Amino acid sequence: MSLSIRHLGFLTPGSFSNDSPFEGIDATLNLIAFGERLGFDSAWVRQRHLEPGIGTAAVFLAAASQRTSTIQLGSAVIQIGYESPFHLAEDLSMVDVLSRGRLNVGLSAGLPPHAAILAPLVHDGDWQSHDLSHARIARFAVNLRGNYLGDDETTIATPFGPQRPRLQPHATGLANRLWYGGGSLKSAHWAGENGFNLLTGNVISGEDTDDFHTAQRNLILAYREALDGKPGRVAVGRVMCRPTLPPHRGSHATRHSEQVATSGRSARRANGERCSRATWSAPPSRSSNGCSTIRCCRWSTNCGWNCPTNSPCPNTSRF
Repeated sequence: MSLSIRHLGFLTPGSFSNDSPFEGIDATLNLIAFGERLGFDSAWVRQRHLEPGIGTAAVFLAAASQRTSTIQLGSAVIQIGYESPFHLAEDLSMVDVLSRGRLNVGLSAGLPPHAAILAPLVHDGDWQSHDLSHARIARFAVNLRGNYLGDDETTIATPFGPQRPRLQPHATGLANRLWYGGGSLKSAHWAGENGFNLLTGNVISGEDTDDFHTAQRNLILAYREALDGKPGRVAVGRVMCRPTLPPHRGSHATRHSEQVATSGRSARRANGERCSRATWSAPPSRSSNGCSTIRCCRWSTNCGWNCPTNSPCPNTSRF
């Protein structure tokens, strides 16, 4: 079977300084707008609580939807264990309407990070007795479909007159753009069986093999088998680090290295005289070790640098 990549996106944690969170958050919004200008198909954000990054994907992506017009927006992933299945569906439906149908929702189940500290602040009573399993995501998906509540005669009184109750606003098609972040064969099977798309990356469980590529292939095969004819997509994420250019490299490679040094400088120079044609490289969203969470590039005819082998190449742009 022949496979090809038809869609290219990038993911960022949206990191910021504790002393000045606005600057980092605003820079991430600019990064997504920049990615749209470069031609990326999608931009994804990671949601993490209690960390200097995006704590609420819904609010952030609502802002991103107003700075962009064509790029798809996604969450990778929202931990359902800290969320109300109904309220989250409400929030994300609003984001999808604001973005005019560009939202993709990635979710995960199970015990979320920092549960010992955060879960008692989120849940009433004994949080360990709450359902944090796949069933919580299934409830979210049902709410997102916007079915009317009650029977055909059920109405509620509103300032707009009697209304049949349903989740508002209803975002047509969003229920078909749900993704599950699966790291095990069980999770991949659940995603396929329930009609979710599959997110898979560098962290998976090596069931029956110690070879990463074999394990990921088995994960995808399990997902496709569980789809049983239903439509489904697979997104594969990779963490990529920008290599250091040798100082003797020629003028274009040196200029390109300078161009991707910081998000702000890259955005300013992308439309300037230093780059005669688009170089199709997203500016970095760097963590403390200098690596991006996922940073992808497309082919360019004039960059001349081969990322994987760190050697000259006539038709490859570098990260």
